[in-house]
Amino acid sequence: MGNSMLDQLRNAGLVDSKQAEKADKEKRKQAKLAKQSKGAQNSPANESKLSVQKTQAEKIAHDRELNQQRKQAADKKSIVSQIKELIEMHPVAIEEGDVAFNFTDGGIVQRIYVTKKLHSQLVSGTLAIVSWEGSYPLVSSTIAEKIALRDPSFVVLCNTKPSGESSADDPYADYQVPDDLMW
Repeated sequence: MGNSMLDQLRNAGLVDSKQAEKADKEKRKQAKLAKQSKGAQNSPANESKLSVQKTQAEKIAHDRELNQQRKQAADKKSIVSQIKELIEMHPVAIEEGDVAFNFTDGGIVQRIYVTKKLHSQLVSGTLAIVSWEGSYPLVSSTIAEKIALRDPSFVVLCNTKPSGESSADDPYADYQVPDDLMW
């Protein structure tokens, strides 16, 4: 009952003892090679290679992230310099007037004093107010649109020209607000 396959083949006369020994040696060699290759995969030299590769991959990912942050900072600096150039190249002279114009900047109500002409241009949307280095220069609405394309946070007020169409459901459609209404 405990006979191995090799013993059964020997008893049947299909295999002689030399062939059995040769097959047994081959079996041991293959088992030894399999053990060595398995051990080589877990060897300390292999583990150190894996750890070096892992640290290199982490370093490359970290460098990529730093480069991306630097690029974003350079892009932001470039946009700010473009906005500065637009404001300085196309200024609108603010004439000190007696008409107060109120607007909000970041939830805080600000006030500038302008002439009636500048006030009407601000209301109509011909002029816009931008925030630059703690002051509020006036620029034309086309320049304000160019600034808003680069960074909308710089544009404080840019009124759009109202369309002549009013809603059909509006009960006050017959009562238009006059343009010269002062609050």
